[in-house]
This record gives sequence, structure tokens and C-alpha cells, in this order.
Amino acid sequence: MIVTVTLNPSLDRAMDVGRLARGAVIRATEAHLDPGGKGVNVSRALLANGVPSVAVLPCGGDEGGQLVRLLKAEGVEVLAVPIAGRTRSNITLAEPDGTVTKVNEPGPALVRAEFDEITDRVLARAGTADWVVLCGSVPPGLPADAYAQLCRRLLAAGIRVAVDTSGPALREASTAGATLLKPNRDELAEVVGRPLGDLGDVVAAAQQLREWGAAAVLASLGADGAVLVDGDGVVTGTCPVARPRSTVGAGDALLAGFLAGGARGAAALAEGLAWGAAAVSLPGSRMPGPEDLIRHNVTIHPRPDELRPLLSGPPS
Repeated sequence: MIVTVTLNPSLDRAMDVGRLARGAVIRATEAHLDPGGKGVNVSRALLANGVPSVAVLPCGGDEGGQLVRLLKAEGVEVLAVPIAGRTRSNITLAEPDGTVTKVNEPGPALVRAEFDEITDRVLARAGTADWVVLCGSVPPGLPADAYAQLCRRLLAAGIRVAVDTSGPALREASTAGATLLKPNRDELAEVVGRPLGDLGDVVAAAQQLREWGAAAVLASLGADGAVLVDGDGVVTGTCPVARPRSTVGAGDALLAGFLAGGARGAAALAEGLAWGAAAVSLPGSRMPGPEDLIRHNVTIHPRPDELRPLLSGPPS
């Protein structure tokens, strides 16, 4: 069983449009309303593939109630912590060529008492968990080391912790000794403070996070696949998508597949890539099920070509 924690969840409304033109009236050809937030998506992807998961999240206002109802309709077990603020809503506009434009609300502030209640819920449920996954942005009102605080308590209890966040929170999670970090290319470049032009740069940046204290780094690179750097070495892989529809949630699906695949080595990386690619082929923030996975499209490179330049496609 895998427990996910999303401190800043959302309602995600995704719309397919013919072309995004600033200042114009645009009519959507298709629309989807899904539960959102990185950890929420990880739980949804796991459950869609038969892996037990529990989603812990704050919720507030009518939007928070709708979020919980949508998750329960998908069969997700939810531990919802009531908060004073209103759960945010995000909007995604997807064009036929795969270009995605997102407008994300900042989300409600969390006070210390609300964070402490979330922490208590997580620790109470984590005792039987294989992993606890801490995901997403740190909401207003909490310090940058909020995930790191929770990470240290879980690690002290002998529980493996994966963290998918960005900025100072990612640096703090590294120094807290997270078992696994899952940044995308832009997040990795930001935290180390330099551009990442080829796979060698990505590997060096991932090694830097490990030097800060993280045990392993799974870096998602959009159309360039993903790189796994851990104590066993470096593994890279790709999984092309013939018709990209939306990159929303692709990195979350990658992380879910990696954990479901054993969370170590080439086999787990291959599973994660298959899940991430399947998510890219689906509309909105839909998570893939077994019927969506095309594992034979995955290519694993045990010895990465560290000089190959990265593509300019969007990160996942």
C-alpha cells in the first residue's frame, strides 16, 4: 500500500481547443473535470492499475467537497483534513499539436494546526505502507521545509519516502535524506542553479542532490524520457508517444509506475516510462489503466549517452 500526501490539491478542468489565440473567444471541443494535485494523481494512477493507495489531503469549501466526491467516485480512499481556506481550481488548455497551457491558482494558506493534523493522519496510516509519497507545491502559510519535516519523521520510523516538489522545498527534501526524489528537468535545473543541456548535465545534477542527502533521483525529461540515478549507477530510458494529448499528470504517472514496478533499477524505470507515456496519450489529467500501457515501446539504455542534447519539449 502507498500513502500519498498532497498539501495543495486542486480541481482540474481541462479543455481541448483548436488553437489558443490571445484575446479571442475560444470554443472548447471537449472538456474534462478531474481531481488534481501530484499526490492525488499518483493515487489515481496506482488504483487504476490495481495497486492499493490512500490519498491524504486538505480540503475546504465547495471545491474541496467536490474534489473528495470525484476521488471517491474513482474508488480512491481519501483521508481529508478540513481547512478554513478554499481548495483551488486549475485550468488546462490543450491544442491538437500537444501544446498545453496551464493556469494554476496559488491555493489556500494552511496554518500550523492544519499541517499538524495532516501530519498526524499520515503518521497514523504510514505504519503499514510500503511508501509515503509527498507531492506538489508547498501552500502559502507553511515554511519551505514542510515536506522535509514530515520526511524526517517518516524516515525515523523506518518508512520509505518519495518526494516530488520544486524550488527550496526540493532542496530541503534532499538534505532531509528522502529515499527518492522525482524532479522534472526544469525543477532539477532550478534547484542546482544551472541549465541542463544534455544527459550528462542531468546526471551531474541528480548526483548533486544525492550528495545533499537523497538516496535516489528519478528525473523526468518529457520527450527525452527519464533518468534514474541511485547507488547502483545511472539508467536512462525513453518511450515515444505517437499522438500526445496532454502532459498534465504524466510525471505523476511515471512516479506511480516506478513505485509499482519495484522502485529500483531498469525494470522499475521501464514500468514508470510506460505509465508516463500512456498518460500523455490521454486527455486532461486522466490516469492510465492497464489497457492504456504499451510496454514494448519502452527503450532502456543501461549506459546513457551523456552527450546527447535534450529536446526542447515540455517537461513532465
